[in-house]
Amino acid sequence: MTRMLSNLRRVATPIALLAVFAGSVALAGDDDRDRDRDQHWVGTWATAPVSQPPGAAVNINNQTLRQIVHISLGGERVRIRVSNAFGTAPLIVGAAHIARRDTNELIIAGSGRPLTFSGNSHITIPAGAIAVSDAVRLDAPALSDLAIDLYLPGDTAASTSPLTRHTGALQTNYVSAAGDFTGATAFPVASTRASWFFLTAVEVTAADSVGALVALGDSITDGTRSTPDTNRRWPDALARRIMAQRRDMGVLNLGIAGNRVLTDGAGPNAQSRSDRDVLTQTSATHLIVLEAINDIGFENFFPDQAVSADDIIAGHRQLIARAHARGLKVIGATLTPIEGSGYFAPATEAKRQAVNAFIRTSGAYDAVIDFDVVTRDPAQPTRFLPAFDSGDHLHPNDAGYQAMADAIDLRLLRNRGD
Repeated sequence: MTRMLSNLRRVATPIALLAVFAGSVALAGDDDRDRDRDQHWVGTWATAPVSQPPGAAVNINNQTLRQIVHISLGGERVRIRVSNAFGTAPLIVGAAHIARRDTNELIIAGSGRPLTFSGNSHITIPAGAIAVSDAVRLDAPALSDLAIDLYLPGDTAASTSPLTRHTGALQTNYVSAAGDFTGATAFPVASTRASWFFLTAVEVTAADSVGALVALGDSITDGTRSTPDTNRRWPDALARRIMAQRRDMGVLNLGIAGNRVLTDGAGPNAQSRSDRDVLTQTSATHLIVLEAINDIGFENFFPDQAVSADDIIAGHRQLIARAHARGLKVIGATLTPIEGSGYFAPATEAKRQAVNAFIRTSGAYDAVIDFDVVTRDPAQPTRFLPAFDSGDHLHPNDAGYQAMADAIDLRLLRNRGD
């Protein structure tokens, strides 16, 4: 900059010099760039979106969504991502706001900040695109709840464009009466939703040595059958351990209930969605993969969708290769027991054992977390330990999810400063 200004002094008019100074001031104050050289953006919360056809149960018409997220890593500057990934028409966001949550739909008075997008209070997001908000100063402590408001002035039922949302959020979110109530302390709740709509990530600034862990999985990562509104999924429990001991890594839950490695169904298959859901996560350094139980178990209900253990293993190898290409450390997690559920049969159990043997012994993964050993009953290793069984013999309960998180050696998650 000094050399550039020196050259300009020889040739530029005062007006030109003023323009250069104005540009440098704007750059220094640009919310998309942190002014501290040892700070960068890191994901602190994320979710994996799926396509939802418009319908009476999900439509939003000139209403405000107040969505609650439980962040992992804390920070003093925050921004969000809003996604129209599955939309076939533009999505108009009329206004947005972020605040600390108090209880239920209430926010802590004075904690909120309006959000802008490229300096504007509103934005139109093209079909298939995402929008990143400008940064705002906000005291967002680790493991706190944030309330993020999106005002949608249109009617999602007015077109056939699918909604981009995460179903089975296990979190109560709120839809207002008609109108823009972004930032309202007294939020007029018209209905609630158990999904996140359009919101897919929250990011904070942190020291350059801080990274993010991505958990890619199915319902067991998504937290199915854990207690709603309590953040008892295993990635939540892991985040609590990290924040208690190190505070150097965000934890991002990219699980989708019903997801498969090879086949679309409950969202795109894991290989096709890894670009969006894993590889674009800001400052991601580590990936834990817990996927394939649905590939294995679905054949009991849909024989024409049966896949081999070798095919599943090939899919895992693809996930590993692509994550390694982006510099991520990739950790494989073994598949938990299925006996007693509709997924169990001698053939499916043989596939589960084969996939687990690959995860444990192939050396393809950089490290292994043996969730199978952690959750199984030593007396009946193909079944869940009763104390960890949610009752469907396929998903853990809160205690089971906690045990999974407790079994993870935090030394596997060394950050870039170690």
